[in-house]
Amino acid sequence: MTPVPAGFTAHARHSPATTAWEPIYASTEGGVFRLAIRVAEQHSNTRGILHGGVIATLTDNACGLTLGLALGDSPQSIVTTSLAVDYVGVTRMGQWLVVTPRVVKVGKSSGVVDALITADGDVVARANASFRVLG
Repeated sequence: MTPVPAGFTAHARHSPATTAWEPIYASTEGGVFRLAIRVAEQHSNTRGILHGGVIATLTDNACGLTLGLALGDSPQSIVTTSLAVDYVGVTRMGQWLVVTPRVVKVGKSSGVVDALITADGDVVARANASFRVLG
């Protein structure tokens, strides 16, 4: 088995929507909540490559968690209001997929985050997400 890159540990937050995709890894360095997986069969589509829905879901999670870090210590409930993903490459079995979000704007009631998604360092998708902060 290929080792997990430095800086990533098992993602502690579990969701029924992503349980089948575990293990999922996380890194919170620099105020950014990155999520990553080693692409395997449970992530694949019928063509034997990474399913775009996996990218969309992991990106939604990583962007929302990054916005939560930007909001600080106050307990917030954040819901996605918009998510757009542009797929620009193919991800194959065994590649290390990383979602790296960036906060574009944060306010009291909303936030905007974008992300680059890479596989073994090559960009395979980009995304934009908007969130509502429920307070």
